[in-house]
Amino acid sequence: MSLVTQLRSERAKLNEQIQALARIEADGGVLDAEQLTSFDSLNSAFNTLTDKLSRAEAAERTALASAVPLSEGAQGITSPPAGGISGPFTAKPIPGANMAQMVRLLAATRGDQQAAAKMASDGGMNPEIAMALSTVTPGAGGVLVPHSFSSEVIELLRPKSVVRKLGAVSLPLNSGNLTIPRIKGGAIVGYIGSEEDVPVTDLNFDDLKLSAKKLAGLVPISNDLLSYSGTNPNVDRLVVNDLTAAVGLAEDLGFIRGAGTGNLPKGLRFWAPAFNIITCPPDKELHIVEMALSALILRLEQADANMLMPGFIMAPRSKRWLAALRDGNGNKAYPELDQNLLKGFPVATTTQVPINLGENGDASEIYFADFADCFIGEDDDMVIDFSKEATYKDNAGNIVSAFQRDQTLVRVIAKHDFGPRHIESVAMLTDVVWGAGL
Repeated sequence: MSLVTQLRSERAKLNEQIQALARIEADGGVLDAEQLTSFDSLNSAFNTLTDKLSRAEAAERTALASAVPLSEGAQGITSPPAGGISGPFTAKPIPGANMAQMVRLLAATRGDQQAAAKMASDGGMNPEIAMALSTVTPGAGGVLVPHSFSSEVIELLRPKSVVRKLGAVSLPLNSGNLTIPRIKGGAIVGYIGSEEDVPVTDLNFDDLKLSAKKLAGLVPISNDLLSYSGTNPNVDRLVVNDLTAAVGLAEDLGFIRGAGTGNLPKGLRFWAPAFNIITCPPDKELHIVEMALSALILRLEQADANMLMPGFIMAPRSKRWLAALRDGNGNKAYPELDQNLLKGFPVATTTQVPINLGENGDASEIYFADFADCFIGEDDDMVIDFSKEATYKDNAGNIVSAFQRDQTLVRVIAKHDFGPRHIESVAMLTDVVWGAGL
């Protein structure tokens, strides 16, 4: 209780006693000598408390007027906080860590789910991992990853896959299939005069049909990482990065240049209609380059594409050459490429766009599409399997033994498909030799 409040309370009590004596005379009574002495004493004490209260209130007003924020106190802005730090606090989990830990546990136990569940429990991992390992039924093709874990990994593919990064829309497959209707054409709208017939509208519909295509990726992981039984965010991050990088590259290859035959998804290369495929002139003058890029954009604009999330996909070679291109004054022709923009639209590069095409083996391709009109049909089921004895081919085509390298080969199987709702939303530039020889 503050001094001001205390003094006010004491003064109020004195006032009650004074008023009680005053009421005796008000009712016609007479105060005796003792009561008169008490009245004088109470009145004197009341005046004394009033003086004290005035001084206390003045001191309180002065303290309020001179108060400063805590961060600007006498100890300085950089002074440590007066209070202690409570805790402990749980660190923010690594996205996809559940999947990574599940992979490590299953690889360490060679697919024995019960042993992996016990290791998860003993190692202090997320209880969901032990629960998932105890309840998921193993199959002949591997272990089915729970949807809650696989959905984390699918979301992590967005920065690894250029098609996803540029805005392709992910939709769930229903029993492995998805049909997205679209209006192909035929709507007739026009002004009419008096006593004229309204034009007959005969809409033509078409469907984008997606069906699950199996993607299998092989990811070699060092046994030193897999043997770590505890929880370490760096280990989990490394395993997740290896898994998502391998799947992301494989997705881009299918979504960009997949032929659509057999078990392959149909990529942008084969979705692009013939009237949206432009042959790039061999000349490399700036005005020729400008016309080629403008023609690519114009194909979508002339088709009335929504242009909600348009963007370029090209090989790193093409982007580096465009970034180095100079105008007649020596200035960069496309300085916005430093911000990953070209003519105002986002640019993404991937080595899955080849640079060895054409008659001379030095040509590449550039794609321009409205990725808000491109859809990825996604099956949430993801299956993983392991082998310590299998062999695989590296990027150079050499046969590598996982056993000899002290590695465990993780096979990831996912199912999806890709396609644009309107094929007019995809255009491409072929025979691009910009940067050949760099």
